[in-house]
Amino acid sequence: MVIIYEISLIIFEYKSKQDPVNKILIYAMFLSIFSCNNTKNSKAHYYGENISTENISDYKEVKQLVKKQGSVDTKIEGTIISTCLNKGCWMNVRVNQDTILVRFKDYGFFVPKEGQENKQVIMSGVAKTDTISVEMLIHYAEDAKLSIEEINKITEPDYSISFLADGVIIK
Repeated sequence: MVIIYEISLIIFEYKSKQDPVNKILIYAMFLSIFSCNNTKNSKAHYYGENISTENISDYKEVKQLVKKQGSVDTKIEGTIISTCLNKGCWMNVRVNQDTILVRFKDYGFFVPKEGQENKQVIMSGVAKTDTISVEMLIHYAEDAKLSIEEINKITEPDYSISFLADGVIIK
């Protein structure tokens, strides 16, 4: 945008020497052309594989399939609760009433470590039943910078649905 502004200033200087009305017309033209952008795309941030916002599965159906099959390739959406504060290598996402731990395939990409809370997210990948060990839960709690008191409360593994994402869109 800065480059466009500088180009317009050069044109303005040239045209303003000839006719001051041209300066206003050219400025209005540049402003109208370059201020029109697609805000939908400018607010979305893509991580990992390039995925679309289409064909998002109903989470209730995904949850039933995971219970029957153990895992399912799918695309779901939810709201980010938190992300890993060390690397951005995982995030907790609220989908309906469930909290899903989302990790990223082969650690091939990361999401921002801060400022993602309450943002909408679309994830493509594999939803599966998961048992997260006490040790891993403690590791995630340390990544999330939880207090010692909260970490000491972790005494049992967590049985839940987790998600291994190959692509993510954060809006």
